[in-house]
Parts: sequence; structure tokens; C-alpha cells
Amino acid sequence: MPVAPVRWENDRLAILDQTRLPGETVWLYPDTAEEVRDAIRALRVRGAPAIGVCAAWGVALALTRQRPESAERALETVRDAVSILRTARPTAVNLFWALDRVERAARETAGGKASDITESVLREAAAIQQEDEAMCEAIGRHGVSLIPDGGGVLTHCNAGSLATAGIGTALAPLYMAHASGRRFRVYADETRPLLQGARLTAWELRQAGLDVTVLCDNMAAVLMASRRVDMVIVGADRIASNGDTANKIGTYGLAVLARAHDIPFYVAAPSSTFDLTLDNGSQIPIEERDPREVTSWQGIQIAPDGVHAFNPAFDVTPAELITAIITERGIIQSPDRARIAAMFREVSS
Repeated sequence: MPVAPVRWENDRLAILDQTRLPGETVWLYPDTAEEVRDAIRALRVRGAPAIGVCAAWGVALALTRQRPESAERALETVRDAVSILRTARPTAVNLFWALDRVERAARETAGGKASDITESVLREAAAIQQEDEAMCEAIGRHGVSLIPDGGGVLTHCNAGSLATAGIGTALAPLYMAHASGRRFRVYADETRPLLQGARLTAWELRQAGLDVTVLCDNMAAVLMASRRVDMVIVGADRIASNGDTANKIGTYGLAVLARAHDIPFYVAAPSSTFDLTLDNGSQIPIEERDPREVTSWQGIQIAPDGVHAFNPAFDVTPAELITAIITERGIIQSPDRARIAAMFREVSS
């Protein structure tokens, strides 16, 4: 399997620079929470679960670098780091979920020494990473039976090991099906404007020995009409309480096409990606990115001077277009408010 995108080794945070893939494998070693935030913002690390893991380690990094001498100063360091990292990106809820966890761990240790707070944050960051690894495995186990032997699977953007701490969300069932001997073809949308599908999904699937074909985003309808696709599976960055799902821009269009061609459309995501404080997808904040990502590529301008560009990083797929959501707890068929609430009741019981 491809190497994990975020590692903590000997009090150092290592981030695989995904903007350099597939041509180069470059590791970054940030020294401050600001540098971690900038790496997330610049998509050097991306994918909702990986962003959460990276942010948690970013708080730990601030403590190990600053070495505060008092518990009060340690808590200030945590609060400052959390405040900085919260501004990295707005859509992926895992970022805020992970930061809330490490900040809570620090507060609960406030009666101890500064070193106790640092150790508590380190333990919580490690737990977040380990839990994500386990959730990826569980998503794979629950979703593996859906992968058609001898069929075709379409995916969008990257929801594999490069986007998580484990084997991925949407790609986890594919890896497990492949390991079991099932043979199928994966079609990966290139995912404009930053080509995460062509650069990252195709790279890691090829590394793992899967059969992968890249296509331009606007070719998906023709592919479906040719009946070479038996299912669509994607990840998620935030899921509202009614099942509306935010994912990489272009996902909504795929869901509409899948419905038109009677092809099942699956979302794979851990429970940490659900935001039960939101009533529906209209409340999910959508990140707008630099227009130059659309009007140029790797520094080469591809659109005329003065042309405007529309560049939302995500869109929202309505729950009624989603066949099922695959989670670490099981599969939520025809997701709606009641079925999602039931899953979380089972988690808390």
C-alpha cells in the first residue's frame, strides 16, 4: 500500500507533499502550527480524515516545539494552535472534530503540569490517528461485498490512503475486494481543476496493483451509458444530519448521472465526517478557492487575461440521490434523518 500521508516520528511531524505527486515523493517537516495550517490550506495534505489527523498533530507539534514551562502557558499554546489551525479550510468537519478533541484533552489535564498536558495531547492525537486507521478497515469490511466481480467502479477525487490515516474510505472496499481475489476495473475521474483523481487516486491504485483507467470528468456520462460502470463510490468531507453530503466539486453531477442511468451511488465516510448540528446540506460551508487554479495549470495560463473563474472546492449531493452511506458501523441504506440518528444512537449506547 502507498505510504501514509501524515506521520509522527521522534517528535517530528512529517507530511507527504501531495502537490508533488505523482512525479516526486517529497516530505515536509513543519515547525509551527502556522506551517501545518499552510500545508493543509495549500492541499499539501488533503482529504477530510487526513486533515483531522494532521491538525491534531499540529497542536502536539506546537507544544513540543515551544516547551511551555507552566500548565497555564501550555493551555495557551494549545488554544493558540487550535485557533490557527481552525482557519485552514472550512468544509471538512473532521478538522474541527479533531481540534475539539485535542483541546478537550488538554483542558481535562489542566490540573497537572505542562508536561502532563503535552503528553495528553500527544496521546489524543495518536488515538485519533489509530481510530481513523481502524475506521478505514471497518468501512472496507462493510463495503467489500458491494464491489462487483468482473465489473466496473467509478470514483471521483481521492478517498484512499492518501486522504486518511489508513487504507481510505471510498477506496477501502476496493482494496479489500482486490486482496480477496476479486477482479474489477476502477475508473477514476481526473477531478478538475487540481486533478486529484488523475494524480493521486490513479497513482495509489496503480501502486497497489489495481486495474485503473483515468477519464476526464465530462466523459462520465458516456462511460455510464456504455454500461461499463456498475457502481459509483465516493468519499465525503461533511455529511449533514439528513444525509446531504459535501464532497469534491463534481460529485453532485455524478450522482445525478448515476440516477439517470440507474447506477447505485455510494458514499463512504467515518462517523467523524457527520455533522449532526446541521439540518441539511444548505448549511455546509463551501470553500471557494483561488480562481487561478482554474485559469492556469502549473504556472501556465490556459485562459485569456481578464476572464473570471468560478472555483468552489466542493458541492453538496442531496441525500435522495445517495443509495447508501458506508460507515465503520455499517451501511445506512437510503440515508435520511431517522436512519442516521439511529446509527448514532447505537454508537452512544
